[in-house]
Amino acid sequence: MGKVTGFQEYNRELPVKTPVAERVKNYNEFVGLYSDEKLNQQSARCMNCGIPFCHSGCPLGNVIPEFNDAVYRKNWDEAYQILSSTNNFPEFTGRICPAPCESACVLGINKPPVAIEEIEKHIIEIAYSKNMVKPVAPLIKTGKKVAVIGSGPAGLAAAAQLSKAGHSVTVYERDDRPGGLLRYGIPDFKLEKWVIDRRIQIMEEDGIEFKCNAEVGKNVAADEVVRNHHAVVLAGGSTIPRNLPIPGRELKGIYFAMDFLKQQNKRVSSIAVEGEEIFATDKDVVVIGGGDTGSDCVGTSNRQGARSVRQFEVMVQPPEQRTAHMPWPTYPMVLKTTSSHEEGVERSWGINTKEFLGDAEGNLRALKVTDVSWEIDVMGRPIKFNEVEGSEREIPCQRVFLAMGFVNPQFEGTLEQLGVELDERKNVKAKEGVYRTNVSKVFAAGDMRRGQSLVVWAISEGREAARKVDEFLMGHSNLESKDAVNQFDQVFY
Repeated sequence: MGKVTGFQEYNRELPVKTPVAERVKNYNEFVGLYSDEKLNQQSARCMNCGIPFCHSGCPLGNVIPEFNDAVYRKNWDEAYQILSSTNNFPEFTGRICPAPCESACVLGINKPPVAIEEIEKHIIEIAYSKNMVKPVAPLIKTGKKVAVIGSGPAGLAAAAQLSKAGHSVTVYERDDRPGGLLRYGIPDFKLEKWVIDRRIQIMEEDGIEFKCNAEVGKNVAADEVVRNHHAVVLAGGSTIPRNLPIPGRELKGIYFAMDFLKQQNKRVSSIAVEGEEIFATDKDVVVIGGGDTGSDCVGTSNRQGARSVRQFEVMVQPPEQRTAHMPWPTYPMVLKTTSSHEEGVERSWGINTKEFLGDAEGNLRALKVTDVSWEIDVMGRPIKFNEVEGSEREIPCQRVFLAMGFVNPQFEGTLEQLGVELDERKNVKAKEGVYRTNVSKVFAAGDMRRGQSLVVWAISEGREAARKVDEFLMGHSNLESKDAVNQFDQVFY
């Protein structure tokens, strides 16, 4: 434990952000770094609990008290070794993870929790600055070849672990650059793309081959990939967006969120945009969907110079604090105000969009909406809504971005050609803990298997699937399991 009284002496503090008026003028990251003194103080707040619930809160099982202690002692090599033993990409999770570990922090019972996510980001950035992040693949290879389809966080994690086990890994990516959701789904103001490129370079030095513009099932035959490799990992993500099929959906000006975000990410990276260009400039924007993707649309719309930005959510407004139905250490469904919300947006809950209204030229001009009231069950969960009589009205807008989540992976192409079995939600059927599909030597991980989820869950899935692939190929695996790594003494002593 770094400092016995640290949690009593220091309050939770986060790094300074660039002021709103300045940061909305560009797409750069705007969260600063701690001073050495502040980093030392924030790590000292960790209590090194006898039963650290942050372990269970983190899908990766990060060994959090131990790396906090190493940070407090400024032992950067130890801190990095502990962190990287469970997390392949702390530079990603340290920027974009919603930090379920902090929701499970014991200190968070009656005080603000330890700033785990920020400490994690500082560890990896210090490790890069001190040249600690290096290739880890063994010189002696197993002779086994593995294909990973999809280069999002699950695919990258699987590839990194399989390479670490000594296998030859090829990653197939249908876009022009690797990264998947990280590259084209997360705005640069949250994750600048040099952060991805830096990691890809390390992975290439590890011997991992990336084949971009290679869509398996389209310009690359799926059966050929299976035939030429000893194992295949499907990590294509959940990519089919949830639609809103109401009257007027065909009008011009209504777009899926990812189409909008991907275009802007390409512009920031000076990559040509194909097809119709989507802009929010000088438009009244409505974002339908209250999650992180919707928030990203808000931030991007403000940076493009939208005239006004509103965000609609059909669900009830979440409470600001835990309720009796959200006991610690569960992840609480409380009101979340993101940095994009701070930059300017009018948020509305309990509002249902009934119809898109257009002008004579077929362009979107307004939404027809109603307020709704929800029936709540005994656990405090909304189960059914009813429209509020007399609340129907029009909301002027010229741009709508649909950010209501994703329903399932794309079936046409890879999955269809392979004959992979799907579950009742149309995700790839592969049990957790096994990750193997009904097709010989084909495994699945990430959102494609479990459904839309968090980046940290995708990394966890990729790591666990890689271990099962390694067992399949070699009869056993030396790759760490999540449960084994949590036994700190088994790894480091």
